[in-house]
Amino acid sequence: MRGARQGKTGRRRRRTEQRGRRPGESIITAKRDYYEVLGVPREADAKAIKDAFRTLALKFHPDRNKEPGAEEHFKEIAEAYAVLSDPKKRADYDAGGFAGVEGMRPEDLFGGIDFDNLFGGLGFDFGGGIFDRFFGGRRRSAGPQRGANLEAVLRVPLARVVGGGEERLRVERAVQCPGCKGSGAKPGTSPRACAACHGSGREVKSRREGGVTFQQVTPCPACSGRGSIIDEPCPECHGQGQVERAETLTVNVPVGVEEGMVLRIPGHGLAAPAPNGQAGDLFVVVHTLPDARFERAGADLWRVQDVSLPDAVLGAELEVPTLDATTRVTVPPGTQPDTVLRLRGKGLPHFGNRQRGDLLLRLRVLVPEHLSADERRHYEQLRDLRH
Repeated sequence: MRGARQGKTGRRRRRTEQRGRRPGESIITAKRDYYEVLGVPREADAKAIKDAFRTLALKFHPDRNKEPGAEEHFKEIAEAYAVLSDPKKRADYDAGGFAGVEGMRPEDLFGGIDFDNLFGGLGFDFGGGIFDRFFGGRRRSAGPQRGANLEAVLRVPLARVVGGGEERLRVERAVQCPGCKGSGAKPGTSPRACAACHGSGREVKSRREGGVTFQQVTPCPACSGRGSIIDEPCPECHGQGQVERAETLTVNVPVGVEEGMVLRIPGHGLAAPAPNGQAGDLFVVVHTLPDARFERAGADLWRVQDVSLPDAVLGAELEVPTLDATTRVTVPPGTQPDTVLRLRGKGLPHFGNRQRGDLLLRLRVLVPEHLSADERRHYEQLRDLRH
């Protein structure tokens, strides 16, 4: 209870600071209670906290949710889980509110959490990559510079969304030259350190003004910033250390993959700029192929279904296609144009579970444009009856 009181006091204080700020000062946004963020009671056990975080993170992950504010909401959810999933951090928070966990760096908050294990098998970027992007990284590598990430688009039919499975994707990318192993030098030779910059790849110019030293750092003009000179370039890559290659990859598409979802394939991005560096990742953006029968809206499907005027007036049974097979649908008597009939469970699977969305039929009543003499006589008789 003490933690709750202190947390509320902190929030009241932040709101007071907002009301009393002077013109030009920034607004201090009040943080929400971590239990409130995850939607769990203060006595929730570890499993309930984990389940709540997983559900919310899947919903608001910025690679899946492009709505404004989704990224900030995701950060808030991740921070709340990082504190409440750790017994010590949770105890500090319960005892002292936000002050109990103040001053923690991202690596302190997220360092002990295996996000890859939490979301394993989804083919989705919940690992180190997402926290490098949004929280400044949990760890820094002292090795060679990593290659840039690459993005590709994969278009899949509705049947793949329903059942999941493998899709083939052809990608062209720069890879490490197999002839020189990325050095750029002819096999059997090696680059030599640039004498002008002593291998640093930088030119530093200094000057003093009024007791202050100014330094200007630019790429070394002698080696173009590489730090080395290649006397005999590799004939395969012409001294670049990289070559363009096309490769066909197998992408594992999860059941219920959402429109615009991003799947990560580690190590299939661009080659590292230096030998022995790690290649970047390939981010595959999944889109659904157009289907003449249906239009996708999340896990639901929409279909425009034509109905004749007599069937709309008198009622009828129609044969309607679904993703699995055809099914019979009853059109009630007196159906109006643009009436929507809902076929529950006939849509697409929801991502992360096997429940399915609905198939919604928008009925388009067809009014005949050309009538035979017999049809016209009957319609005139009908009009006379209605009058």
